[in-house]
Amino acid sequence: MVELALARVRALRLGHQLVLGLVALFLLLALFGPLIAPYDPVATDPPAAMQPPSAVHWFGTDQLGRDIFSRTLAATQIDLTMAAAAVSASLIIGSLLGALAGWCGGWVDGVVTRVLDTIMAFPLFVLAVGIAAALGNSVESVVLATVVVNLPFYARQVRTEVNRSRGAGYVEAAQLAGLSTPRIVLTHIMPNLTPALAVQSSLNLGWAILNAAGLSFIGLGIRPPQPEWGIMVADGATYIFSGEWWTFVFPGGTLMLAVLTFTLLGDTLRDLLDPRRA
Repeated sequence: MVELALARVRALRLGHQLVLGLVALFLLLALFGPLIAPYDPVATDPPAAMQPPSAVHWFGTDQLGRDIFSRTLAATQIDLTMAAAAVSASLIIGSLLGALAGWCGGWVDGVVTRVLDTIMAFPLFVLAVGIAAALGNSVESVVLATVVVNLPFYARQVRTEVNRSRGAGYVEAAQLAGLSTPRIVLTHIMPNLTPALAVQSSLNLGWAILNAAGLSFIGLGIRPPQPEWGIMVADGATYIFSGEWWTFVFPGGTLMLAVLTFTLLGDTLRDLLDPRRA
């Protein structure tokens, strides 16, 4: 039994190291990918169109002769930047709304809760499609659509914790000490939510990447010729039956790996931040 437990712990640590290594890899590619790309990701070369993977073009070329490896590297920066911006904004705005509703209660809580329920009543991707379609094709519309659909995840968590804690003894002691309400919430209540919000943010980051790619795939995200995983998969899908598999396999595989990595990061953070989990 002891040996099995030790083997389980070693396997868990190895899994955590692998996930953190992949996260570090994607972050490095997001920062330096366009700098190390061997070709201009938007430069066309018609004579080199639809070449299979080779030593010259590692991921092959697309229908316009653009290097897919270079475009995949550049798309990493674009997609991760959009996802990180959307998750950060939804975390901040959702936390503020949840704290306001949980602390004030009454009609304020009722209004915030109804707004959150209205957002959750829609299928999230359908709502994102509607917002992006109304705002037009741009990075800002994709980010805003992702922010809106992610708000309830954070607002509900924060609302529940603030509502539960506002009558606790340590909060009353802080009030008697003369601390302001924002300071009490930020320094006494919110730290209790840090592990849960960190896990939720990592899970939403994976979904935000997939959401951005999905919007671009159906033509509501970034406009071509900007390199983006969803656009590249959509372009490559045209050639599924003609045999040019590399046009969609490499960008699609990178997208899948990114979503899987940041989803598993949530499990890793949950294990690392919760001492009760072995």
